[in-house]
Amino acid sequence: MNKRKTSADFVTAFATGWPEQEPHVLILSLTTAKGVQDFALTKDQALLIAKTMKQTAEQLAKPKVV
Repeated sequence: MNKRKTSADFVTAFATGWPEQEPHVLILSLTTAKGVQDFALTKDQALLIAKTMKQTAEQLAKPKVV
């Protein structure tokens, strides 16, 4: 776990939607240079990921003070 890369070679992600038969599950697909991985998330997990991504994006958007 200590030797994990801190960046990806190529990553895209998208939510495939809330399945009609499983409305409590969101499928998130991640595509990297090494293949595709699908993750099933609960609504709470999906919302936590979205919140974390928003907070990170807001931090990155701040201009650096020189």
